[in-house]
This record gives sequence, structure tokens and C-alpha cells, in this order.
Amino acid sequence: MEISRTVTIENKLGLHARAATKLAQLAQGFEATVTIQQADKKANADSVMALLMLASNQGKDVTVIATGNEAKVAVDAICELISNKFDEDE
Repeated sequence: MEISRTVTIENKLGLHARAATKLAQLAQGFEATVTIQQADKKANADSVMALLMLASNQGKDVTVIATGNEAKVAVDAICELISNKFDEDE
């Protein structure tokens, strides 16, 4: 079963290196395959480099897509991380 949800990047720096690393580490912890999609570009959420290639800036919408045993939990956790501005102060 595939689960997906769209969320807006709200932190000032967007999906930069530190944020991408946090997202990838979180995604790797689930028994699910997670993909992040922005417009027509997709990235494996396990890969920091792939996430950086999306060039997701503040205000961009991304869709978190997951398949696997923990797909719903993975989507919920990743969307929460993004909504919480990757736990950054700004």
C-alpha cells in the first residue's frame, strides 16, 4: 500500500544539507521505501545527495510517498519533521 501526503517546506534555508541529513536518517529508520517528490522531480529519501538535488526552497510543496510495512508511520514522522522546520531555530 502506498501512503502520500503533501507538506510545505517552511524553514528559511529549505532542504539544505543539515535538513537533508536529518530527513535521510529518519527515513532509513523505517521498514518502508520513502520518496520525496517536488513537481516532476523525485528523490529517494534515504539519499542526502538525491534530496539536495531537489533544490527545495522555503515555500515549496513536497510530497512524501512511502510503501512498505511502516509506510504510514514513515510519512507521518517525515511530514512532522518538515512541518517542524527540521527542528531548526529560524
